[in-house]
Amino acid sequence: MTSVDMRTPEALAEAERWTAHNYHPLPVVVAEAEGAWVTDIDGRRYLDFLAGYSALNFGHRHPGLIAAAHAQLDRVTLTSRAFVHDQFADFCHGLARLCDKDLVLPMNTGAEAVETAIKVARKWGYQVKGVPAGQAEIIVAAGNFHGRTTTIVSFSTDPEARNDFGPYTPGFVTVPYGDLAALADAFTPNTVAVLMEPIQGEAGVLVPPEGYFGGVRELCDANHALFVADEIQSGLGRTGRTFAIEHEGVVPDMYVLGKALGGGIVPVSAVAADRDVLGVLKPGEHGSTFGGNPLACAVGAEVVRLLATGEFQKRSEELGDRLHAGLNALIGQGVVGVRGRGLWAGVDIDPALMTGREACERLAARGVLAKDTHGSTIRLAPPLVVTADELDHALAQLAAIVA
Repeated sequence: MTSVDMRTPEALAEAERWTAHNYHPLPVVVAEAEGAWVTDIDGRRYLDFLAGYSALNFGHRHPGLIAAAHAQLDRVTLTSRAFVHDQFADFCHGLARLCDKDLVLPMNTGAEAVETAIKVARKWGYQVKGVPAGQAEIIVAAGNFHGRTTTIVSFSTDPEARNDFGPYTPGFVTVPYGDLAALADAFTPNTVAVLMEPIQGEAGVLVPPEGYFGGVRELCDANHALFVADEIQSGLGRTGRTFAIEHEGVVPDMYVLGKALGGGIVPVSAVAADRDVLGVLKPGEHGSTFGGNPLACAVGAEVVRLLATGEFQKRSEELGDRLHAGLNALIGQGVVGVRGRGLWAGVDIDPALMTGREACERLAARGVLAKDTHGSTIRLAPPLVVTADELDHALAQLAAIVA
């Protein structure tokens, strides 16, 4: 195919003309996808090693998930929570059991689930802990990424996410990620929760020091505060466990879930907690028109069934060992650092060679899609359906661009 025949440049120009420039995408226009592969409008195939920031843990167009969506599309797609539909209890019950919690509150996007967790933690603080009205504090970690709403960016330390979006919402205290002493010093009688990612994704797939979250759990217990685990990117099989916090041997008071919960088909998110936490909400105090809709519940229930087998967690663990072995072999050969767990890795490219953006552009030219973050770091998060041969192929392409 000659450059004259290619449709990609025109499609990119049209997208640039008609959309706000809140993203800087790679020059790829996807038209079809299946499993770990996508195909662009000019017929070029790429291995997808971003997987929608973990929204595509089960790959593109997983047959079971597509079948669940098709079946529900022929029945009912939306009722609103003014009524109960026949998929609702199945989804909520299954997810509650997966999380080993009493209750589930379904929403749509990850940011909505985080906002829900914030509201629940504050209300719990006032009604259960007895914090004075309007004084609740939530401790968060520097380098966090929990979403894009005005409240959430108020406690972001990323200038790109935060700057020029004030005035900012008060009530948040920021501590260094992984520093238990700093966390201990941050607690006050008004602390209602600690909200953290078990592995920080946007920060570069940062894994906490060993024992850190055990200490977080102990400090929350000692200070009568909730521990809220944001598992939107790290959860649902990505790290070789159902939840990344399992690697730490810790059980949070509240799980915040999203991305993969929708199977790469519809936006589905949720908060899961026991009755003494989520039970503080009463009718009319929090809701969502689309949250827990029939289509979302049908797909989400199938996601829960896929995870209940343990197959995807096992694949992530075993193939993750292969991925990290291959990446660690590149340290000193154009790679200066590797972090992560399971099928999730942050890879620091030698900044003397190229930026992370340049690395992703070179990988795309070789048929592998990844995403950069913070200078010369790239993130790799292939779908959990990826094969060993596909992993090896992607590793070979990375080796070639840093050689």
